[in-house]
Amino acid sequence: MKHILTFACLLFFLTVNAQVGVNTTEPKSTLDINGNLSLKVVSLNGGPSGTATPIDDGVYINLTPTSGNAEFILPDATQLPGRIYILRNVSDTETAQIYSNGGSLFSGDSRVATGAPVNMTADTAGDGNDPTKTLIFISDGANWTYGALGL
Repeated sequence: MKHILTFACLLFFLTVNAQVGVNTTEPKSTLDINGNLSLKVVSLNGGPSGTATPIDDGVYINLTPTSGNAEFILPDATQLPGRIYILRNVSDTETAQIYSNGGSLFSGDSRVATGAPVNMTADTAGDGNDPTKTLIFISDGANWTYGALGL
């Protein structure tokens, strides 16, 4: 009985103090980072029509679409609630096309699903004024919501 009581107290303590701090002794959130954050960067080449390149690794992803190979596909949103991808079309000439393997695609300012694909256009003018050059996609557990980062 003593061991069960000790285990129950330890479990309660771990549950109550489930905050982790990096460079802070008093975390204010579940994960509180007082410093810089680095994310894994992945580069992907586009797939041909009907055979989109899967997006399944990394957080910040450089997309390289080429003529005839411009398709990329997000994983099933229902399987990855809370997953975040930051996608950047690094091509200056080709549009990257984003599809979903499960769940609809919603622009962050709309309640109506976007018809696939979401087009991430190239900055053909070279003026850096393309709001779809870099987009963030977030799974809500059912669908993908996306929007410009405003960087």
